[in-house]
Amino acid sequence: MSVQHHYRVDVEWTGNRGSGTDSYRNYGRDHVIRIDGKPELAGSADPTFHGDATRHNPEDMLVTALSACHMLSYLHMATVAGVVVIAYCDAAEGTMVTAGNGGHFTEVVLCPTVTISAGSDPLKAQAAHDDAHHACFIANSVNFPVRCEPRIVIASV
Repeated sequence: MSVQHHYRVDVEWTGNRGSGTDSYRNYGRDHVIRIDGKPELAGSADPTFHGDATRHNPEDMLVTALSACHMLSYLHMATVAGVVVIAYCDAAEGTMVTAGNGGHFTEVVLCPTVTISAGSDPLKAQAAHDDAHHACFIANSVNFPVRCEPRIVIASV
C-alpha cells in the first residue's frame, strides 16, 4: 500500500529593485523560502546567474537534499545492519551543464566519510551505502546518476 506525503513550501521573490523585470540585469534573484515552523532560508541564484553568493541557491539545495537523504537513509541501514556509526560527514559535489536557456544536472557524487565503532564490521558499513542509495527518496526522484564513493574509518579504541 502506498502512502502519500505532502510538503508545503512558500517562496517569495524579494528581488524587485524598483522596476521589476524590465531588464535581465535590473532585477535581483533574492527570495525567501518559508516552511511553517522552521527558520526562513535566504535564497538567490548562483552567482553565475547574477545571484547573491551569500544566499542558498537551488543547485546547492538539490545537492544538499541528495546528501542529507543518503545520510539519513544510511544511518538507518547501518543501525539495521548492527553497525555503530560514530561520525558522518559528506563532501558532495554536483555537476550541471547549461546550453542556451536551459540546463540540467549530469551527476551528483556523494563522498561520505563514516567513522564506525571498533567493534563494527566495515564490510557491513560499506554495504549499507548501497542499501541507503536504493532507499533514498530524493535519489529515486532524479533523472541523473547519483554516485556514492564512501570512505569507512574505524574508530581507534
